[in-house]
Amino acid sequence: MIPYKHEPFTDFTKEENKAAYLEGLKTVEGYLGKEYPIIVGGERIFTEDKTRSYNPSNVEETVGLVSKANKEHAEKAMEAAKEAFKTWRDTDPSVRADVLFRAAAITRRRKHEFSALLSKEGGKPWKEADADTAEAIDFMEYYARQMLELKDGKKIESRPGEYNKFNYLPIGVSVVISPWNFAFAIMAGTTVAPVVTGNTVLLKPSSKTPVIAYKFMEVLEEAGLPKGVVNYIPGSSSEIGDFLIDHKDTSLISFTGSRDVGVSIYERAAKVHKGQNHLKRVIAEMGGKDTIVVDSEGDLDLAADSIVQSAFGFSGQKCSACSRVIAVESVYDELLEKVVERTEKLTVGDSTDHENYMGPVIDENSLNKIKKYIEIGKKEGRIVAGGTTDEEKGHFVHPTVIADLKHNDRVMQEEIFGPVVGFSKAKDYDEALEFANDTDYGLTGAVISNNREKLEQARRNFLVGNLYFNRGCTGAIVGYQPFGGFKMSGTDSKAGGPDYLVLHLQGRTTSEML
Repeated sequence: MIPYKHEPFTDFTKEENKAAYLEGLKTVEGYLGKEYPIIVGGERIFTEDKTRSYNPSNVEETVGLVSKANKEHAEKAMEAAKEAFKTWRDTDPSVRADVLFRAAAITRRRKHEFSALLSKEGGKPWKEADADTAEAIDFMEYYARQMLELKDGKKIESRPGEYNKFNYLPIGVSVVISPWNFAFAIMAGTTVAPVVTGNTVLLKPSSKTPVIAYKFMEVLEEAGLPKGVVNYIPGSSSEIGDFLIDHKDTSLISFTGSRDVGVSIYERAAKVHKGQNHLKRVIAEMGGKDTIVVDSEGDLDLAADSIVQSAFGFSGQKCSACSRVIAVESVYDELLEKVVERTEKLTVGDSTDHENYMGPVIDENSLNKIKKYIEIGKKEGRIVAGGTTDEEKGHFVHPTVIADLKHNDRVMQEEIFGPVVGFSKAKDYDEALEFANDTDYGLTGAVISNNREKLEQARRNFLVGNLYFNRGCTGAIVGYQPFGGFKMSGTDSKAGGPDYLVLHLQGRTTSEML
């Protein structure tokens, strides 16, 4: 086994790579509009009630028609997962890891097909889609290696005449509720983590991006995953979401999504239901309101590039996206000018066109929410770039910069989840850090400064789970920057890190007298 290295990103300046992506796009276009079943215990079940997954760049284009699971299907899936757990939990961890290695290899061979599907179903431009697919591969490769390190447990001490051992056991059935914004990477990562640790899974993907999740099920089946270990049950949250969270046989809930839903899941999971003999675990990643602090001793060109990239990559639809800039007042005007200049050069359009930097936002609800916050921004500050939409064919929002906001204005406090960044000024660096911390969230942040003492001050006092110096606040790499946040950003379960798999396991001590 070679040492872990993250999957390299595709260089689309090379013509052969452009051609490979376009070939992947042809493959995807060949199955647009197809119907997809739910998968329970390996059985494919088509239902009359279906979700229409569509292309947010072109709302008339149907990506797929996906069968919706109801409570009966969810209960059947739970029984299948419980039955599969009886054997999967005892399967050699090396064998479980091999399934992930094989799945990673299969995904790598279909890399540009998956990226093209992300462009169609999730509205991701080429670069963002390629990074999403690469991250999915990384999760499989990294977690497989992590399981091989954990399979023999941890060293503990023994006294004369006794033999003590500490190892890990899987905990049971995991409910995975995955998001649409990293429809492949997070969906795959939150699925294979419980799988490789010996648990079984009920996978409920976002109703906005269910086709990519179905295609991943094909990968797992080809990789040799036994029937029932992962059950694919797309469906509405109101129909099956709470049902699965409340279920007495659910052992773990892994959720990525909004703060309100995450809090609700946390509350519901705490209740012990009739017949339940355990406390449920919750892994929750619930978003952010992420800040880049720009110091008077920072490189302003670097700062401007970092802000634009972090605010407008994938139309700002990342929980790590920069949505707040706190700049020391002595550099505020110059920095704002540089950001506006760069923002106005960005291209917006169909995400399958390589020339477009930004694609659409995911759906009409998201579009309307962003428009509402732009109107709030006009009252709280002033629009200096963007502030407009294009809704003729898809859900397009032009990159928007709102200046002269107070750090505690709504635009600077509430998660917008779109291509909108607000600017506030601070009198000095100490106040800038104070303002940066003054949110309910604590996911990512960045500081642009060439003063080492100030960077170390931020390392101590900037309360976010992922803190970056002299770069943007997005783009965490599996195995390099374990990802998860503080406060209302979630449970700080560092995905892609060395302690993530343990969250899916229970420690057990055995002691034998000799």
